[in-house]
Amino acid sequence: MAEFSPERRFTRIDRLPPYVFNITAELKMAARRRGEDIIDFSMGNPDGPTPPHIVEKLCTVAQRPDTHGYSTSRGIPRLRRAISRWYQDRYQVDIDPESEAIVTIGSKEGLAHLMLATLDHGDTVLVPNPSYPIHIYGAVIAGAQVRSVPWWKVSISLTNWNVRFAKAIRNPR
Repeated sequence: MAEFSPERRFTRIDRLPPYVFNITAELKMAARRRGEDIIDFSMGNPDGPTPPHIVEKLCTVAQRPDTHGYSTSRGIPRLRRAISRWYQDRYQVDIDPESEAIVTIGSKEGLAHLMLATLDHGDTVLVPNPSYPIHIYGAVIAGAQVRSVPWWKVSISLTNWNVRFAKAIRNPR
């Protein structure tokens, strides 16, 4: 078994770009120290407290012993059915709760695992710019190549999009 060396470089980690939210946090802190008023649009975190009725329900449910274990891997069937109904009500889209709805810890975790499951080393992923860091990080960690696509330069027409990138990149994902 190979020994761990502190000098060892990790190729996938080395390929990751700087984490944009660390950079913006430093810039925000510096601006606030200068007395500037900052409106933070970075992560989309709520700027107010969770409504009391939601906190109360969480406290009530957390007291039930049947909620103290792990969920099934795809999510609770009743929740997946509710997700499917929501998509039908909201977008008139039929989603099969058994094969097309899954529950994840969060969207970032879900996207990262989706990329690990579907990308192969050497695949090319077209990532919109701007995007959230996980769109790039997930692809890089999965071993894929990333091509940034500035949305303001791309025609909205899906036909143009498909033709343009089919010519430019082999096996885009």
